[in-house]
Amino acid sequence: MQINAEQDRVLTIREVADYLRVTEKTVYRLLAKQEIPAFKVGGSWRFRKIQIDNWIAAKEQKATRAA
Repeated sequence: MQINAEQDRVLTIREVADYLRVTEKTVYRLLAKQEIPAFKVGGSWRFRKIQIDNWIAAKEQKATRAA
């Protein structure tokens, strides 16, 4: 699988919150529970878009299996 430039983007807390259509507080809560893939640069959280997309897909699969 080839990764394009959009998938390889690194996102901030605000960008992830906008992408997921949740508040920044929700993203911080997911981070505290280690439920969302992320890493720190200096003291700031960053997210790879491809990892967020994969995380969303896994959540969708889990929801589909549970239904």
